[in-house]
Amino acid sequence: MKDHGVDATSQTANIRPADMITIPDLIRKKRDGGQLSDDEIKAFIQAVKEKTIQDSQTGAMLMAIWLNGMVSAEIKALTREMMSSGEVMEWPDEWKNFMVDKHSTGGVGDKVSLVLAPALAACGCKVPMFSGRGLAHTGGTLDKLESIPGFKVEQSREQILKILDSVGCCIVGQTETLVPADRVLYALRDITSTVDSLPLVTGSIISKKGAESLSALVLDVKFGRAAICKDFESATELAQMLVEAGNGLGIRTAAVLSGMNSTIGRCVGNSVEVIESLETLKGNGPDDLMELVTTQGDDVAQQLSSVRV
Repeated sequence: MKDHGVDATSQTANIRPADMITIPDLIRKKRDGGQLSDDEIKAFIQAVKEKTIQDSQTGAMLMAIWLNGMVSAEIKALTREMMSSGEVMEWPDEWKNFMVDKHSTGGVGDKVSLVLAPALAACGCKVPMFSGRGLAHTGGTLDKLESIPGFKVEQSREQILKILDSVGCCIVGQTETLVPADRVLYALRDITSTVDSLPLVTGSIISKKGAESLSALVLDVKFGRAAICKDFESATELAQMLVEAGNGLGIRTAAVLSGMNSTIGRCVGNSVEVIESLETLKGNGPDDLMELVTTQGDDVAQQLSSVRV
């Protein structure tokens, strides 16, 4: 019998448009050392945000980035898309040139935020510090604060505004709507051994700071045995990435490089670090901690001066 029909295989074939972006394609491209376009990075972050990607796929992409790194254009796109994955904070007009923050890449006994945030507030700044928990061996600021009985690190946007208006600073966790893509990536980096990827560190830090709608930002980039960056050269590379990404979002950004071969201050541990921070605010802190606070506070002032010019 003569067959006048169409082959069944061609009837059921699913031809994919050439421009369709798939997650396996993106993973393969980055795995093989390719450079992801802005649209490809946007597609990846959108999938993370909307949970249309498996954790195993996200982990594979994180490892591909860890292995092959990212060029400046990729880092900027990653940071921008992570920031845009959720709400971007808005502040009263009169606060516009006074919104500041600092961030440390983490270290043993690093309690600078607990001292510097209220010190900056006392100088008239507004400090909306969205902080994180510990990654790898470094303690997290939120973990330290939660050692205070009854302290709540989760606050609504409305409550954050009230706190800033009242005391000038707050140290809180990310809200549900602030950089939701980072919440997913942050957790998976810890369990996939990709915490020390410099592009991922940059995207995580600067996307949150961008969502804070800051005027100025100072970064404390650690190097040494107990830091993510083990040597001065890698710390310098990370500092340059962070400053470039921050400035790219319109934030006046500076970085300080400090050693992390010994603990900061005398105390290590959540509750005792809080106690030491309170003593430092009274002027009784150890010299190394006091120096870090005053150095970074001075850098904030310099960045604000540039904002107001």
